[in-house]
Amino acid sequence: MATTEVERRRGQLAALSIAVVVIVVGVPLWWKTTETYRAWLPVSQINELSNLQLQLSADVEVVFARGTVTPEQQKKVPLTRTQDEEHSVDEDTALRYRYETRYRTATIMEEDALDQPTAAEADLSLHTLSESPCGSLVVYVIPESSSLLPQDVDVYIGQRRTALLRIGGQIRVGKTLDLLLAHLEPRIKQVLQVMSFSHTDITAALSDRVRLSPGNKESIADSMRTFKSSPGYEITFSLLNPDPKSHRLHWDIEGAVQTYIQPLLTKLASVANFSIDSQTLYYAMLGVNPRFDSSLGAYTLSPDSLAHMINPVEARLDAQHSPLHIHDSKKQEVPTNAFHSPRWGGIMVYNVDGFYGPEAVFPVDLNINMAKVMGVFLAQLRLLLGVQSPNAPSGFLVAPCSRTGLADWELDRLMWSRSVENVATATTTITSLAQLLDQIGNIVINDNIAEQVSSAVTSLQLAVAELEAGNLRFALQYSKEAILASERAFFDPSLLHLLYFPDDQKFAIYIPLFLPMCVPILLSLLKIVSDARQKRREKQAKKD
Repeated sequence: MATTEVERRRGQLAALSIAVVVIVVGVPLWWKTTETYRAWLPVSQINELSNLQLQLSADVEVVFARGTVTPEQQKKVPLTRTQDEEHSVDEDTALRYRYETRYRTATIMEEDALDQPTAAEADLSLHTLSESPCGSLVVYVIPESSSLLPQDVDVYIGQRRTALLRIGGQIRVGKTLDLLLAHLEPRIKQVLQVMSFSHTDITAALSDRVRLSPGNKESIADSMRTFKSSPGYEITFSLLNPDPKSHRLHWDIEGAVQTYIQPLLTKLASVANFSIDSQTLYYAMLGVNPRFDSSLGAYTLSPDSLAHMINPVEARLDAQHSPLHIHDSKKQEVPTNAFHSPRWGGIMVYNVDGFYGPEAVFPVDLNINMAKVMGVFLAQLRLLLGVQSPNAPSGFLVAPCSRTGLADWELDRLMWSRSVENVATATTTITSLAQLLDQIGNIVINDNIAEQVSSAVTSLQLAVAELEAGNLRFALQYSKEAILASERAFFDPSLLHLLYFPDDQKFAIYIPLFLPMCVPILLSLLKIVSDARQKRREKQAKKD
């Protein structure tokens, strides 16, 4: 009897030991080894990005030339004023624009530069004296008697970050500096609307991420025309020869790119990386049927049919429709005979003389006028990249494009809008990724993803800080780093749904393995509990 009791106790201890080992060691070890690895993410900082409010700051310097201020007014110069403006894009997003304006008198060297015969030469001379920082502006106030500007021009905007503002006779009535500045402020504000960031540009950059008012059609149209912000673009020039049996076309594409396109891309190097290639396509076919205009003796294409000429590869033109002219919505012939498709590219129809003498030998060699072609493509490329030519107010004279095809202040406007667009895109990407990872707890968050997310958040914070400080070049660089890091994290292959499975699938896999072992242990524990209750009843009965 005693031996049986000892063996029974030994069996109970063995069952309890196994149960303790399984519960205390086995279950935690299994849970730890099968849990999803999730590296730490800066969740609190990511949540703060959803309430991000941007403030754009620009430094403006107003320089008074000789004859624009009285000796009494000159005593109060230099001085600095700060102007803050707040604009709401939608109910949740507010943009603040801050201009820090510093007033001073011109130096002797600047006075000499302003004595040039023309405004363009004065603009160049002022640029050689000192180059204004990226994002800043300098407005030179010149006297009414100055011969730099024509009589009907009050403001000249050059190729750099400099503007010439003629002071009017009605402004000189002010006897105090404050009154003089009050008279100048509306005109200076117009200069800023042309040369610096504008509410229209920033609204267009945010058009895909905020709710725009239906009345803001200009911003919507501009945003739909330009390429979306990207770290790099590939530009392809295609020569379509529909009838190589009749024409052997020659185009100096390499020389034309170096002469007309490369200077623009070099200036845009801080915005994005560009690669250029070219190709020649033969026997291309037309996707639409042009109408023959007997009065012109040529085929015409209407604006409605232009969209059907483009597919994801390129347009194809048929040899049977020549000459071919493009008409606008008013049925007027387009002078450039070209059109562009928003966010895609541009097409130019180059008509050749189809009348040759009886002794002509086919195919006829034809040299394409690359200056004519590249002039059109350069204008289209400016539109596609978001370089908008602002509507200058009355009395403004904007210098024509230089050899680079882009003025310094136009580059600044593009950098402002691209910086804001990059910040908005990276913010949306990071917050969307954080919400996805929070909703699906089984997705693995490896150290690389966590590093990219942290890098994106840090770059976003730095970009916002640099925008607020007016350091445009650094703001653009940080915003590009933010969008690259956010996209690398969002599109990381480890986040694919095939690389993780939900908890119900995990238990479905492991229960068939653990159940045969757990049933005997559970039955032993139940038997031990039952015996313990039986003994307790027997002891209670003996006491009674």
